[in-house]
Amino acid sequence: MSPRREIRRVARVAGFASLTAAMLPAYLAREALASDGEVGARRDARRDAWVGTWAGALLQIFGVGVLSRGPAPIHGRGHLVVSNHRSTADILVLLRAFGGHMVSRADLARWPLVGPAARAVGTVFVDRSDAVSGAAAVRAIRSRLAQGATVIVFPEGTTFPGDEVRPFQAGAFVAALHSGADVIPVGIAYATGSGAAFFNESFPAHLRRMAGADPSGVAMCMGAPIAIENKTRAARLRDQAHAEVQRLVHEARRMVDARD
Repeated sequence: MSPRREIRRVARVAGFASLTAAMLPAYLAREALASDGEVGARRDARRDAWVGTWAGALLQIFGVGVLSRGPAPIHGRGHLVVSNHRSTADILVLLRAFGGHMVSRADLARWPLVGPAARAVGTVFVDRSDAVSGAAAVRAIRSRLAQGATVIVFPEGTTFPGDEVRPFQAGAFVAALHSGADVIPVGIAYATGSGAAFFNESFPAHLRRMAGADPSGVAMCMGAPIAIENKTRAARLRDQAHAEVQRLVHEARRMVDARD
């Protein structure tokens, strides 16, 4: 890594740490002062506002400019947001747009700063290699959706390079069917050559390279909710969502390349 990129990396990591260390205690203190009888919707709105501010500030720190297109979901009922996964920055892009709860890899709960922040906002942690953990995650997703919350999941299961959307896992779609939630498909594409995008590397290497990368753009295209009928099966819903996410990824690719 060149000296310039190393300086940028150190500055961004310091910015992330400072921002999170300042915002998280303030959020937790506000939650501790909230009355026990406070309506859940008010708590959710406050959490989403905090998450959106935090995610938006981090996108600026890491030099990721977001283009977005598509209908915003109507609040008041559960939403399962499903997207392709091409960068750690995807998490920030989607949290800023939708708020709600992420479904995340289990080891993230143990990370400094990130782990406490993720736990504080109700992240659903899952070890995808453990069937018991996977079943517990499906139950947690279903519960949150039934309560009218938004849950964001990457059904491919991990991060991949390129615009091909890999096969989706069905668990989150089972939760959506049983809760009656809307399924919102999202396609994400990073500018060609973006240092924020994943390139067949270890997760620490991806984070290090992204932290030192030049500013770049990402496009996020949101689709209309996928209708769930009484006889809809999880596999069919999964396949519908996969096809729509792939279409939206191509749309996002045209959008971000046109800007550059």
